[in-house]
Amino acid sequence: MDRAASIRLLERPLAGPPEAARGIEFPLSGPLSVRPPRGRRHEGAAGPLNSPSQRTSAHWEIQGGIPLEGVVRAGGSKNATLPMMAASILAQGPLRLEGAPWLDDVATMARLLGELGVSVRATACGALDLEAVDRGAVEAGGQWVRRMRASFCVLGPLLASRRRAIVPLPGGCNIGPRPVDLHLKGLAALGAQLRIEQGRVVARAERLTGATVNLWGPRGPTVTGTANVLSAAVLARGVTVIRGAASEPEVVDLGRLLVKMGARIEGLGTRTLRVTGVPALVGAAHRVIPDRIEAATLLLAAAITRGSVTVNDARPEHLEVVIRALRQAGFEVETAARQVGLRATRRPHALRLVAKPYPGLPSDLQAQWMALLSLARGRSRVQDRVFPARLMHVDQLRRLGARITLDGQAAVIRGVTALSGATVTASDLRASAALVLAGLAASGTTVVEGIGHLDRGYENLDRKLRRLGARLSPG
Repeated sequence: MDRAASIRLLERPLAGPPEAARGIEFPLSGPLSVRPPRGRRHEGAAGPLNSPSQRTSAHWEIQGGIPLEGVVRAGGSKNATLPMMAASILAQGPLRLEGAPWLDDVATMARLLGELGVSVRATACGALDLEAVDRGAVEAGGQWVRRMRASFCVLGPLLASRRRAIVPLPGGCNIGPRPVDLHLKGLAALGAQLRIEQGRVVARAERLTGATVNLWGPRGPTVTGTANVLSAAVLARGVTVIRGAASEPEVVDLGRLLVKMGARIEGLGTRTLRVTGVPALVGAAHRVIPDRIEAATLLLAAAITRGSVTVNDARPEHLEVVIRALRQAGFEVETAARQVGLRATRRPHALRLVAKPYPGLPSDLQAQWMALLSLARGRSRVQDRVFPARLMHVDQLRRLGARITLDGQAAVIRGVTALSGATVTASDLRASAALVLAGLAASGTTVVEGIGHLDRGYENLDRKLRRLGARLSPG
């Protein structure tokens, strides 16, 4: 792509096979140890293929200072795929999720669903096929739920379809407290009897009944709580009104899948959902939306390296606040129907950013923005109103030369002209992405340890970055 000319959005998609391990069957019980079908072996796989983290190293070594150039494709949305997988518990028939990403969290959900009687298969054409073949199991395995917060999304479907559920309290990334009280409040309003026992939610409901539920919390609506209550309400008797509902594209995509399965839902994309319960749901096929967080991370990688990158399979309508902020920072951004391109030739302008619930700036991009603004002209300020304690990446960015101080729960960033390579350690999924971005821009060599977090939310990010010219290698 000609850096002297304006951005040109390329219409052709990337060639080659899907960037995921396909043809994988997940057993209903026992350890997962499977191979792709003949002829579809995953790049770099050796022996049984379990999950992405078992194919990667403990750290990446990055040679920074190279502008990223070219075209790359965003994968399917992790945060849409996981509650959709949980919704397979509801279906009286097979469910196909096309374009689902192959990630650690997807593998974790597949294992959990296997213990709950759901057959899961990753096909050679890049889809996930799911079908509930044993409807007797009601207890979710603690090792999976404590590993990943989205696993808690099986609670609503289990209650609605099997009338009982035992689900451990969830874990996930260490980004501050994320209570599930709104989940439980919503399900209780539908008639569920719930108690906490030995770190587990024990729930029973002979028949859920429609009610009015408010899911607005002190930091806004709950995304996974909306998914949980919505997935229960579709089989409840009568009408359920969910006020203070999350309006994220991932929640809308879940709702669209449920509608294809036979659910009656009004108001998707708004703060009020009206759900009329139906007796049963059927199987369906659905294409998962692109991952807006991955797409934005790739655009920020282009910005921080002063490169020129087009991201295919991106939805500009899901990235409006990100695109607006990038333009305010001084970058040239162009959009097409399913593409976003960015060209950067200079340091960004300083910004004041606040992470908020959708349609605000995503909390999942706060760390990446902080990395970019470390190189801005002037003083920036970044605050996260969704997860205010999500600041563990600050100390690691400082090791690379960033000048960041904390003012309460806000980060004040005084831009520097350059970052310099060092060894840093990632604490969570989005922090690892921020450190990779900073390493791409830093002079010299940056070693990012704890890089396995990336496999939870970014599909083959190392391959995509190398395709754009990045010099990085697993170590």
